[in-house]
Amino acid sequence: MAACRLLGSLPVGLWGRNGLFVCRRNLVAPVFVRARSARAEEKQTHFGFEKVSESEKAEKVYKVFKNVAKNYDIMNDAMSLGIHRLWKDALIRMMNPLPGTKLLDVAGGTGDIAFRFMDYVRMQQERQSRQAVKSNQSPSWQQISDFYQQQNKSDSDLGSKAVICDINKEMLKVGRQKAEQLNYSEGLSWVVGNAEELPFDDDKFDVYTIAFGIRNVTHIDHVLQEAYRVLKPGGRFMCLEFSKVQNPVISRLYNLYSFQVIPVLGEVIAADWKSYQYLVESIQRFPDQEEFKAMIEDAGFYRVEYSNMTSGIVAVHSGFKL
Repeated sequence: MAACRLLGSLPVGLWGRNGLFVCRRNLVAPVFVRARSARAEEKQTHFGFEKVSESEKAEKVYKVFKNVAKNYDIMNDAMSLGIHRLWKDALIRMMNPLPGTKLLDVAGGTGDIAFRFMDYVRMQQERQSRQAVKSNQSPSWQQISDFYQQQNKSDSDLGSKAVICDINKEMLKVGRQKAEQLNYSEGLSWVVGNAEELPFDDDKFDVYTIAFGIRNVTHIDHVLQEAYRVLKPGGRFMCLEFSKVQNPVISRLYNLYSFQVIPVLGEVIAADWKSYQYLVESIQRFPDQEEFKAMIEDAGFYRVEYSNMTSGIVAVHSGFKL
């Protein structure tokens, strides 16, 4: 604006084509000043293999997941041949949450991690109940019945809770519908929020998970810093994400499948080639296991480690907040 006011004070001025401001003074050679938009001044990043501004990436990623939301779970099964279910089960087993655990699942729109978490906690609770009954020598039927009735009344007091946070309203909508169909009526909350600026207080959660979501954000370091902030001291960060295949032969086959098959599946099942082409490209651009581990450590996490699954197609990274 200051530049425009300065130019406006010159004797002769006019706006030319293509957003150029042309001015002449005393018949000297023209001076051209291009009006620059805020977007042109933004930092550049990548949307898959395409170089875009940071705001463009956020818009494009939002559009991708808005487009794929209704077919997201079906496509996960098709693309991974169902193996994504085993990866998510393994994540929960590694977590080993106890009754009373407060989970924040970021980019968890359709609820896969949260549902597994609630099932696992319920299983742990039932196991504890059985052990408590068995510890009472020769209990009567009435004692057993009374115990379980009391246990059911106290379930809500255990306070296990999963908060599903996602920036995409369409993904959350699908998740809520699944929760109703699967009768997950208690212990779940659905929150619209940006992983880079979470709408939660400090030191609030016992466990933070993000599954197949962190590679889609604009600033991974911001996401990790936010994860650290909202976790309680002693809380655990866990990330399930596509990674780098270790075996060269498997890597070539995997890349062939990724680029030649997955976009085709996206077109056939979801009528959306471009979105699934982006998802494949985003996997290729994501840091490898060691580089991502270093990023987590830089965010302040302690005892950071990772476990490869399926030859490194995916990896679970874990760290603790002290």
